[in-house]
Amino acid sequence: MVRSAVSVFFALFLVLAGLTATAQQDAHFTQYMFNTVYLTPAAAGASGVTEATAIHRSQWLGYESSFNDGNAPTSQLISFSAPIHRLKSGFATYILNDKLGPQNNLEVQAMYAYHLGIRENKLSLGIKLGMYSQTLDFNKYRLIQPNDPLLIDPNTGQIRTGKESQIRPDLGIGIMYRTEKYYAAIGFNHLLKSEFDFGVSQRNALANHMNFTAGYFYDVNFDLQINPTILVKTDFNEFSMDLGVLATLRNTMWGGLSFRSGEAANLLLGYSFLKDKSLRLGYSIDVVVKDRAAKENFSHEILLTYQLPVSVGVGKKIVRTPRYRH
Repeated sequence: MVRSAVSVFFALFLVLAGLTATAQQDAHFTQYMFNTVYLTPAAAGASGVTEATAIHRSQWLGYESSFNDGNAPTSQLISFSAPIHRLKSGFATYILNDKLGPQNNLEVQAMYAYHLGIRENKLSLGIKLGMYSQTLDFNKYRLIQPNDPLLIDPNTGQIRTGKESQIRPDLGIGIMYRTEKYYAAIGFNHLLKSEFDFGVSQRNALANHMNFTAGYFYDVNFDLQINPTILVKTDFNEFSMDLGVLATLRNTMWGGLSFRSGEAANLLLGYSFLKDKSLRLGYSIDVVVKDRAAKENFSHEILLTYQLPVSVGVGKKIVRTPRYRH
């Protein structure tokens, strides 16, 4: 069983590594396995516990542009997920702030998932609805073409200055299958393909995105568990892939390595606090391995997760671990 699961992961790696990877599309987090509600709405409440998560990511630490264009990307994500046991379902929400130089993206999403029990396993179907906002800071753009229509105000004919924002609706769906030993999930984002035009004929539409993630849990012994994971993100034209392995000792501390196709090698570390392991602190650092001349060599993330106490008699008994609850 273990050998077959490992073989599948290496087969996926070899197939995808032969394709052409792309740069960042939607905001990306190295510690994605600790916050799957960002990847698919089907994960809403699927863990069986109520939890809140906060992540901060700083990309290309120390990067400074020769022009005041907003510097290196940063991302912040706050999420909340809770099961609704009586309705065999779950609710989740997240707020994402993604700063990309002169552009800032803000997402606010609400999710609902129905959990269908299949023997001892769980099949979840989810939907999310929210808003997506784009803000452009025209003070941070360089005018290369004197009559660039993207930077000229169509009403005044003058170069745009200051900030402008637009808000559009956003929709996504997903499916997730969980067992005690493994999980697999797919999420489809930006199904409405909402457009941001900022008063010009050229339209910047949100492309459909698909996220696929999976993981396997192998108990080496009573104290040690090994968890290989994979994440594939695509806009159906290009893709990015993460492949990694985490090791967790005594349900308290974990560490691992991962690789992002064509971009970075990553180190992940974490520790669970409090008697019931309900407070988790995680840290990851990415070492850039591609296009180093145009980037700084390191990116990093800080993650904080808190799981609320489980009420006695509500739902199944919960066994807390830093990665998976069942």
